[in-house]
Amino acid sequence: MKSLDGVTAAVDHGGSLGRARALFPHAPLPFVDLSTGINPHSYPLFDLPATALSRLPETARSRDLAELAASAYGAPSAANVAAAPGTQILLPRVASLVSPGKALVLGPTYAEHRRAAAIAGHTAAEVDNFEALAAANLAIVVNPNNPDGRVVERERLLRLAGTLRARGGLLVVDEAFMDVGPRSESLAGDVDQGGIVVLRSFGKFFGLAGLRLGFALTDALMVERLEAQFGPWAVAGPALEYGIRALADTGWQAGMRRRLAKDAARLDTLFGRFGVPAAGGTTLFRYLRLANAAGLFSALGQRGILLRHFAGRPDVLRAGLPGADEEWRRLESALAGWASRRDDDAKGETTQ
Repeated sequence: MKSLDGVTAAVDHGGSLGRARALFPHAPLPFVDLSTGINPHSYPLFDLPATALSRLPETARSRDLAELAASAYGAPSAANVAAAPGTQILLPRVASLVSPGKALVLGPTYAEHRRAAAIAGHTAAEVDNFEALAAANLAIVVNPNNPDGRVVERERLLRLAGTLRARGGLLVVDEAFMDVGPRSESLAGDVDQGGIVVLRSFGKFFGLAGLRLGFALTDALMVERLEAQFGPWAVAGPALEYGIRALADTGWQAGMRRRLAKDAARLDTLFGRFGVPAAGGTTLFRYLRLANAAGLFSALGQRGILLRHFAGRPDVLRAGLPGADEEWRRLESALAGWASRRDDDAKGETTQ
């Protein structure tokens, strides 16, 4: 793989069924893909107006989307919202809002932030100490964090933003999972202070990752700079229509948060039955730590259950939520098979 300033240009992510088939060619299909943090209960599909596909997006619909996003996420106004075809494409563009310097990412976390900062010309590194971020020109915090669900309090983030702003720096807070996090800790309402960019992902909570829709919330001047990079029609017509309807549907959102909380508790109970307690996460994914995480990943993969594992972190796994009842049954059966073999191996060791 090519590298950029020591940062690999290709990052392994969850959700690749092609990779899963290569790793586990004899696994029963279809895979139960628990390797992502995407809601398995997606927002209901609906018939799009023909014009969403046959015409270029209208400015008025883009404005409607920005207004609804500001309301849903708590930004001061639509002028604080830049919509994009997915959050991923925003990362290097947001990183380029400050001149190249030192970029520090609070880790361990989503690897693309470090890579995107390097693409924007920064010297990028990951740090595990929040206080170290004060030395950066560009500081990046994922909140709630992926994969462990760690939450940094809003007041700490605001103090950091003030420190960076005083010398022309920028704080980026990736709130991709804040839809299911403690929304009182969101910085969305503070972006008018300047020197803050909040990223919000549409596809994860609404379960429509393939739609490619995301938002940068920031002060109006930075919104203009970002939108100038994209030019007109940055968001496709179908994404506009789904974004407008879903962001306005507060009833569905409230009901889904309750459902996800129940599903996450159910998943914790299921893993706990087989001696794998959850060590963190959000209601869209659970963070698991165990000595032989690689063994569990492999055992479930061979049974067509795909978890997320992390290179260089052999004791960590992340598990998303099963959707249909059949997926829950398959996961339970696979865990039972793994636990039985583990217990048999343990007995064999004690008799030797």
